[in-house]
Amino acid sequence: MKKKNLKKVLALSLSLAAAISLAACGSTPAETNTKDDTDTTQESDNTEEETESTDKEESSGGKTEISVIAAQYGQNTADWWKTFEADFEKDNEGIDLNVEVISWNDISTTVNTRVANNQAPDILNIDVFADYQADDLLLPAKDYVSEETYNKMYEAFLEQSNVDGTIWAIPDLASARAMYYNKDILEGAGVTAPPTTWDELTEACKKIKEKYPDVYPWGIDMTTDEGQAAFAYYIWNNGGDFTDADGNWTLNSPENVAAIEYAIGLINDGYTNTDPANETRYDLQDMFGTGKVAMMIAPNSLPTYIKDGGNEVNYGMAPIPNNNGTSVSAGVMDRFMCFDNEYSDEEMEAIKTFFDYFFEDERYSAWVEMEGFLPATKTGGEALAAKDESMAEWIDIVGSCKFYPTAKTEWADVKQGVISAEQNALLGESVQEQLDNLQAEIAP
Repeated sequence: MKKKNLKKVLALSLSLAAAISLAACGSTPAETNTKDDTDTTQESDNTEEETESTDKEESSGGKTEISVIAAQYGQNTADWWKTFEADFEKDNEGIDLNVEVISWNDISTTVNTRVANNQAPDILNIDVFADYQADDLLLPAKDYVSEETYNKMYEAFLEQSNVDGTIWAIPDLASARAMYYNKDILEGAGVTAPPTTWDELTEACKKIKEKYPDVYPWGIDMTTDEGQAAFAYYIWNNGGDFTDADGNWTLNSPENVAAIEYAIGLINDGYTNTDPANETRYDLQDMFGTGKVAMMIAPNSLPTYIKDGGNEVNYGMAPIPNNNGTSVSAGVMDRFMCFDNEYSDEEMEAIKTFFDYFFEDERYSAWVEMEGFLPATKTGGEALAAKDESMAEWIDIVGSCKFYPTAKTEWADVKQGVISAEQNALLGESVQEQLDNLQAEIAP
């Protein structure tokens, strides 16, 4: 496929945003390629035509080529894509699919370098899209996804890629969060039911601390890994948000300030792990697996994580405690996007075929189940819930959760800013002052 003269992108901030991605739910092994990159040339009448390595119009065997860069979620990802590639080419003989799987540690740098060198892939699977869209590098989703496949997506997921009324990327898969609790510890401390409000959470922490002084009642991660998630958990469950209904940043709203002050108060009262600025969600999950943490907010993959660690916990799951009458779960999703490489009608149909094939319900369910994620399509959710009753509750959660405002180009700076504000608050700085300064920086 011909490559458009794409604008060079030399300083995208995607690497900052990668920490919020679903990769946090899996491992990040070294870069793996499912197929070697090769340049193809054709000869006509024994005359060799000069071609650029980025020009894929001249496909080997007359086939239409599609290039895909996919993120590596875990040890199974590369093998899954290799099988997918073989199956796809078998069922679509006129299309040559080339999938390259790259670790989350390297994918942003790799893609940005290729875009800067006018070598953008046709399809990209990654977490963020706003910088690419802002540089006019992407096609609208409805240009490259069939109506049938597009209509499978959860509307809330599609809206996370909405810029000025146009959807620029489609969801790949998702993760949602809930509160996990150790049933034995809560029962032993006299906590008769998992807390649903902040007052109940504080009281439960107090009882657990009195009964089990060596146990951390509540886990909090305010590290550079997931500090933005902690910020979201508390502000969303206190009626606050990152932005208002018009999309204006509201980082220092009264609801946000009070929410973070509450979280800091739990830490200062000794109800949490002792070093939230350095103890990541994975550290907390390890502690939960060994009974060191009684309650924590975690993704749906926590049971698999505990089992893989060789631990067994008598746990329960409940909505995240709130302070305004409505529990809000945090959702995280990754995306597919299509670069604007000036496709012919035939090439665009090949790309649509790729997405129809990928999102076929049975195949897509296998993809989601492989690494323990949640589906981003309504039909995929129904299929998984029918197979596994334990998934039904998560399907309900994922269809109604809130998301980070990743469609806004300031998000990378906001993400780092709220983490800094939290960590400074841990050192005794004023939450109000920290968020006032961040608001002034982001929305002067």
